[in-house]
Amino acid sequence: MTERPELEHLVAVMARLRRQGGCPWDAEQTHASLVRYLLEETAELVEAIETRDVAAMREELGDVLYQVLFHADLAAATPGEGFDIEDVARDTAAKMIGRHPHVFGDAEAATADAVVEVWEAQKRREKADRTSVLDGVPMAMPSLLLAEKLVGRAERAGLEVRAGREVPDDEDALGDALLDTVIAASAKGLDAERALRSALRRFTAAIREVEAS
Repeated sequence: MTERPELEHLVAVMARLRRQGGCPWDAEQTHASLVRYLLEETAELVEAIETRDVAAMREELGDVLYQVLFHADLAAATPGEGFDIEDVARDTAAKMIGRHPHVFGDAEAATADAVVEVWEAQKRREKADRTSVLDGVPMAMPSLLLAEKLVGRAERAGLEVRAGREVPDDEDALGDALLDTVIAASAKGLDAERALRSALRRFTAAIREVEAS
């Protein structure tokens, strides 16, 4: 395998900053205190990707990677956690190999859709202790992403999902329609984000009702 000296250097930089005689700010951080920075750096990476800014993408990928290294270094130094970046890499490699039996095993998946089926089947085997299609769904996701995720989970639970209205056929027009909805809601003093999250809570309850029936 190809050596990665610059990656090793970055790991060493992280360790130096957090050790005695390093940076006082870095030394004081916790997993919880870093969450805001992980969210911020991730948002900046998304912005770079969506605007096709390659230079910014390179920089923001580094910032997200640094957050991963930061959390791993914290875990290595925290009693009761005891894992480091090598453990993270090992576990992730094992997971990716296990979820790609069509590459590393004898399963077959000739199309992207078939790959998704293989992935989901393997994931269900790994998470056999889960009792609900909602298990593992991070409810703190951005509301639109969460809505899409919950629609998929609802279909898996057997809940019939129907659109209540027609939507535009392209994403630019759809984006304009969503923005118009937010503008109209704001003009009436309504909080669109809170409204959607309330609707998602009702939707989640409906999914659980179907599962319980």
